[in-house]
Amino acid sequence: MSFPSLLPIAALPFPEIDPVIVQIGPLAIHWYGLAYVVGIVFAWWYAKRLVSNPRLWPDGKLPMKPQDIDDFVVWAAVGVVLGGRIGYVLFYDFARYLANPGDIFAVWQGGMSFHGGILGTTIAMLLFARSRGIHPWSLFDVVAAGVPVGLGLGRLANFINSELWGRVSDMPWAVVFPTGGSLPRHPSQLYEGLLEGVVLFLVLRLLTHSRLKLGTPRFVSGAFICGYGLSRIFVEFFREPDAQIGYLAGNWLTMGMVLSVPMVLIGIWAMTTARPLARSAQA
Repeated sequence: MSFPSLLPIAALPFPEIDPVIVQIGPLAIHWYGLAYVVGIVFAWWYAKRLVSNPRLWPDGKLPMKPQDIDDFVVWAAVGVVLGGRIGYVLFYDFARYLANPGDIFAVWQGGMSFHGGILGTTIAMLLFARSRGIHPWSLFDVVAAGVPVGLGLGRLANFINSELWGRVSDMPWAVVFPTGGSLPRHPSQLYEGLLEGVVLFLVLRLLTHSRLKLGTPRFVSGAFICGYGLSRIFVEFFREPDAQIGYLAGNWLTMGMVLSVPMVLIGIWAMTTARPLARSAQA
């Protein structure tokens, strides 16, 4: 029996979950949209807890008020959505949107770039920190610490939507996706959700609460940026590249890898050059 004929036998059935949670007339609530909302709300709640806990900061001096986080959440939402959408349009499917510019606004159809989203959020954080007199890196740190939860939920939504699936695989947990042809594929969305969501959140939690790295501005955000980049590069070896782009070189280099390498380098720079706040200066 040939190897390809064994692949469907080893595959797991795809769970038939409707991408639309509920629809009332023309209004539809999608899992993808819910993931964004829950991710933003969690990051807001978690950041407020971090800036309300004196134990996590040198000499117990808090760098900002919880009310500042309340005000920033709107800025963050705008930065994530605009940056994520613009990044996807420019990096992944520019020709299509150039031909059909109206589709740019159809965000319910999917198509968001994390790299664009983080750039948009970074701009929002810089502008907000400057307007409030907050140390920018401290704002980056408290926001970054809660972001992985939203990333994990977003990848779970990708799985439910049967999108961004992996390469053909004979692993026993491979899945036949409704939109991915008849052969089983790596559930790379779940790999990415586990690494970017669960593992990265726990690593950052260790840094903030056990190692007290919030007292070393930009170390936590550097760990987040580097951790995401490494996770994304690893998962790209199992993920099917976007059809409109394909492989950039050989049968392995993808756009996701190219965009993630600078993140790893920036994250390493941020962590290695971060310096603890002097306690005497906090008295």
